[in-house]
Amino acid sequence: MKKILIFSIAYHPIIGGAEIAIKEITDRISPQEIEFDMITLRFDKKSPRFEKIGNVNVHRIGFTKDNPTSSDLLRFPMYLNKIFFPITASLKAVALHKKRKYNASWAMMSYMGFPALLFLWFRCVPFILTLQEGDSIAHVTRRLRIRLVYPFYKMIFKKARIVQVISKYLEKFARDMGYRGEIAVIPNGVDTSLFARDYSEQELGALRWRFHKEEKDIFLITTSRLVQKNGVADVVRALPLLPENIKFLIIGTGPLEEDLKKLAHDLGVESRVFFNDFWVEYKEIPKYLKISDIFIRTSRSEGMGNSFIEAMSAGIPVIATPVGGIVDFLKENETGVFCEVDNPESVALSVNKILDDKNLRKKIVANASRLVAEKYNWEGVISDMKTAFFAKI
Repeated sequence: MKKILIFSIAYHPIIGGAEIAIKEITDRISPQEIEFDMITLRFDKKSPRFEKIGNVNVHRIGFTKDNPTSSDLLRFPMYLNKIFFPITASLKAVALHKKRKYNASWAMMSYMGFPALLFLWFRCVPFILTLQEGDSIAHVTRRLRIRLVYPFYKMIFKKARIVQVISKYLEKFARDMGYRGEIAVIPNGVDTSLFARDYSEQELGALRWRFHKEEKDIFLITTSRLVQKNGVADVVRALPLLPENIKFLIIGTGPLEEDLKKLAHDLGVESRVFFNDFWVEYKEIPKYLKISDIFIRTSRSEGMGNSFIEAMSAGIPVIATPVGGIVDFLKENETGVFCEVDNPESVALSVNKILDDKNLRKKIVANASRLVAEKYNWEGVISDMKTAFFAKI
């Protein structure tokens, strides 16, 4: 049996693609094969300092506040948690190692390579690295906390035992950063039992009623953090170019939420844009997809984009931009439709293209659903992770 210590900046209940991947992977690996511990930030005072989530023993560190917003986490003093996490996490790792005797640590995203690197230096514990970055490589390396220690950042890639990436785009990133070893290209998966299943008309009808969706209405939907790189504003700007029965459902929160609400008001489309006014649990997201007609995210960058393949599994057509890891699974007119980055007119054209061609729409949905079932199911991903990644420890 192996023991692996995971470094992750966030974990449940705060979730994104990386956090979902950790949960899905660790839940499917028996504790008799690998025991997982984790060090992550605490963020909220309500979160316990220690708890077991699935097969992971979660240790939370850092100072907190009650019910922090996404904006709070980006401002002083909460942002200092991220700055000092490599040091505090590596010291916590040393303390845990006295009892647990880890075989390796697992850095979830490149910034988590810093505590893994320090742990390697302090206790000679090797580390494995997963790249899940959604921001552009230029954006990642421009961050002040990276620029100030850039030689050490590159050392993360040189010292990693093995690197796993979720797209070919991130494979190139690892090579550009100087990694010369073996790379395992293993995408994130989708829980098809959750996203591809059918829901009762009673469940879906209640959601349609909540958003006043009439039979004539067409719902665009995005499940996105409301940050610059996800380009949600371009969809709002496209609405005046589209018929009034086309509306936009936004499932997600983030620092740009108020800016997006103001933009919708200024463009006169606020009655056509729906923001969720409460936290939507991950397991509830498929229902929102099922009442919608087109999934859309006009990303400026994307490491892979779990939300796209979740929408494909749910059986709705997808509009995306040809950036980052998206091009690994979205092929024009085969598994989705592309639009241009930063171009609301292109967004409107792509929406109309799908709505005006029923045969194209049916072909895209069928091809995309089949692709996800064959290539992006978690069972296949776990098999690859065991043989191509964890076996290298």
